[in-house]
Amino acid sequence: MSATLSALLRLLEPNWSMTLVERLDGAAAESSDPWNNAGTGHSALCELNYTPARPDGSIDITKAVHVNEQFQVSRQFWAYAVENGVIPDVRSFLNPIPHVSFVQGADNVDYLKRRYEALVGNPLFASMEFIDDRDEFTRRLPLMAEKRDFSQPVGLNWTQDGTDVDFGSLSRQLIGFGAKAGMATLFGHDVRDLSQGSDGTWTVKVVNRRTGVTRKINAKFVFVGAGGGALPLLQKAGIKEAKGFGGFPVGGQWLRSGNQALTAAHQAKVYGLPPLGAPPMSVPHLDTRVINGRSWLLFGPFAGWSPKFLKQGKVTDLPFSVKPDNLVSMLGVGLTEMGLLKYLIGQLLLSESDRVDALREFAPGVKDSDWELDIAGQRVQVIRKAKGKGGVLEFGTTVLTAADGSIAGLLGASPGASTAVPAMVDVMQRCFSDRYQGWLPRLKEIVPSLGIELSDEPELFEEVWAHGTKVLKLDKPAGGVPAAAGDGSAAGTEHSPTAATA
Repeated sequence: MSATLSALLRLLEPNWSMTLVERLDGAAAESSDPWNNAGTGHSALCELNYTPARPDGSIDITKAVHVNEQFQVSRQFWAYAVENGVIPDVRSFLNPIPHVSFVQGADNVDYLKRRYEALVGNPLFASMEFIDDRDEFTRRLPLMAEKRDFSQPVGLNWTQDGTDVDFGSLSRQLIGFGAKAGMATLFGHDVRDLSQGSDGTWTVKVVNRRTGVTRKINAKFVFVGAGGGALPLLQKAGIKEAKGFGGFPVGGQWLRSGNQALTAAHQAKVYGLPPLGAPPMSVPHLDTRVINGRSWLLFGPFAGWSPKFLKQGKVTDLPFSVKPDNLVSMLGVGLTEMGLLKYLIGQLLLSESDRVDALREFAPGVKDSDWELDIAGQRVQVIRKAKGKGGVLEFGTTVLTAADGSIAGLLGASPGASTAVPAMVDVMQRCFSDRYQGWLPRLKEIVPSLGIELSDEPELFEEVWAHGTKVLKLDKPAGGVPAAAGDGSAAGTEHSPTAATA
């Protein structure tokens, strides 16, 4: 998010003074790191939680269309960035990988067919296929077909033009563009405090984590894009818009394989249905990933738990985030989310063989020895006040902005990074209302469909889609080569930049 905002502002205002503060020694090494997230270009093609069934059996596609519209904005920005040298290496962050929904059982297959029928009439989903034939299933997903008992009906919604995204590579390239254009970058620096002066500007207190030296940055605008660490920083800023908000950290784990026989037999991101009573973030999926030019498979997520708000955070993050203004919200969620608590406890009790057994629901023929457990990133789910409930837990992405537009921050998780561009355009509209109208002509060069619902404009959609597909090389096969078994174990670190423009 911070990288996207900095690139957009640099394109619009090349003479502005900008500083990026990152607490680690490298960029995009926490939530945006490819090993810390699913790498799905979230466009609602395969995520079944975006298409719930109504009581009458019809399918509500409202959220799916909205998420896809948001992704189209990001996709257009990426295409512009590649064409104009902002992103020099498209294949290092973006690869074409089919997005697939997978269900078992007659009732679920019936739901999937109704989902297909509800979506396929929309231009954004027109290429989706419904598959319930055993032979076609086997041809497209050989790893999942191996040793499968097809006596139980299976169904697929298959969309060929999905994407796998390395958000770490994307973020580093965007930050590199800003740095080359004059943005100061302070790595290994922690933001310890934010205070607003009488003139409306912010003083950002920054500490060098290696030397302990403190410095202060004065900024007219601050964006807090610190992943799970955003809430404490917004609380320190003292803005009223952050009052009442809390956060609940949920960790993640994956089963990972680099066995080239397996990666060759599974070229898709396949999403299933969440276990009964589990939250939306627990939707199981078996994914092709392309990371550093190599193909991998990930299965999960399995939930973990830690009071840390960041993978390299502190165990005091959660308790120190409880304030008088959010205590009722936090307690309310604690009392009402017993299902989530039960789910988390069950997940924490899983053995390694239990996790592989869960994978066998997708790929019955897999062997334990081909898979290893990898720790993903921390996600801090948003808790907000709700009348009559104390507080409610939300699983989406929330952007907070101060009334005077001088500071904004990002909370929450999925669809997150996939919708970074529309989210940051929204921040610019809210926080730079006096300049936004003047920016619009340039923004529409960058994102031709800005302000237009592409699902209502099929000809424009076809035009920008075809152009983006060519520029982003999505008309060519994915660039990953199979990884050697056991090769290249990667561990994630931390992404918590605060972008400040003075």
